[in-house]
Amino acid sequence: MSDPIFFDSHMHTPLCKHAEGHPVLYMEHGVAQGLAGIIMTCHSPMPNGFSARVRMAPEQFNEYVSLVTEAADTAPEGFEVLLGLESDFFPGMESWLRELHERAPFHYILGSVHWHIAEYMDAFWHGDPLAFQKQYFEHLAESAETGLFDSLAHPDLVKNASPVDWRFDRIHPFIEKALDRIAATGVAMEINTSGMNKSYPEMNPGPEMLAMMAERRIPVVIGSDSHTPTRVADGFVEALEALETAGYESVSLFRERQRRDLPIASVKSGLRNEALSSAFGRG
Repeated sequence: MSDPIFFDSHMHTPLCKHAEGHPVLYMEHGVAQGLAGIIMTCHSPMPNGFSARVRMAPEQFNEYVSLVTEAADTAPEGFEVLLGLESDFFPGMESWLRELHERAPFHYILGSVHWHIAEYMDAFWHGDPLAFQKQYFEHLAESAETGLFDSLAHPDLVKNASPVDWRFDRIHPFIEKALDRIAATGVAMEINTSGMNKSYPEMNPGPEMLAMMAERRIPVVIGSDSHTPTRVADGFVEALEALETAGYESVSLFRERQRRDLPIASVKSGLRNEALSSAFGRG
């Protein structure tokens, strides 16, 4: 029997103040789910108290690296725990992130537009749900164009701002423009399985947007966005099936900030049977 091949590429630590469980517990659950590894991607520190209630403080950055290293050192032979980061895109923060991303040997950087943090709402919410959605997708495209990120997290997260005001037919032209810009950059995008547990209960992105991404051949990475260890790899088979329905034949992973594409059929088989060769040449 050969090794599993797939990773869960989005999860958090208690340093973000809204997750639970040491990275060792996430590692152990990843092993139990038949993964080849996990990438820890806790919320990036930001300067001057920006969004401080939902992320590590700048002075905790080294502690974060140490927690991930501890999980990697504890992992059984053949299972990898890699260092990543989920970094917030917010206009004016580009220089901070550029320097932050040089502070450690990251394998994967997720870019996020978090519409729900107080600073974003204060700056961009003016009482018009459609205008807010348009602004979100403008920022999503801008985040790809910075070159700071390997992939864009939960890329239609804004539909949870006001589910009753989410009409895909109405926002479609603006998503189309954003995806054209993103496709031109070569940046990947995420399908995030935690969307099933949000106020608009479908994965992020939903099937219509996922099909548009497939038309533009935008690579896709799967992440559970786990804030508790038991959610590692949750919904991955369903996510792979959604990718196939949208028109994808492969799914992506990152290591040393380089993308690797894997056949969906092989990944599905591996998750079910825990019996495939390594995506990164181990075994």
